Amino acid sequence: MAILGVDDFKSKLVGGGARSNMFKVTCNFPAYAQGDVELSSFMIKGAQFPSSVVAPVPVLFRGRQLQLAGDRTFEPVTLTIINDTGFEVRNAFERWMNGISEHNNNTGASNPTDYMADIIVEQLNKQGDVTKTYDMRGCFPTNLSTIELSYDNENQIEEFTVELQVQYWESGTTS
Repeated sequence: MAILGVDDFKSKLVGGGARSNMFKVTCNFPAYAQGDVELSSFMIKGAQFPSSVVAPVPVLFRGRQLQLAGDRTFEPVTLTIINDTGFEVRNAFERWMNGISEHNNNTGASNPTDYMADIIVEQLNKQGDVTKTYDMRGCFPTNLSTIELSYDNENQIEEFTVELQVQYWESGTTS
């Protein structure tokens, strides 16, 4: 077998490889959250493509284990967001969560269609064209992080994270 060189590798790396900093997130907030979809697309500086897990089901037979495919589950997705001085995106996530469960009396939306929304993550190439899309269905926030404040934080813009539960996801190449 011939040893492949860098030129062989380069010829296989079509488009120069997918870049982790070339992406766009579209966060479709529930109407009551009053989120600005365009602003959030600029302020969301970090995301993930979603995962899915098919759990194994071990079946014992005469001292051996047969592994069968079990149920699929979908892990939460975390967004990292740059905070603007008007707290626009953070306020939208606070309203979204408050609509699910109010701070002072633990009441809120009970119909999932009222508080779930779709989040779309798109991979872009170096020309800005979409090369891959994940549509995460039925998302809702379950953890809005702290914003760290300190006199020591010079030359930094505030950031926070939001963890979203995902019912399932679809992709144009796998759905």
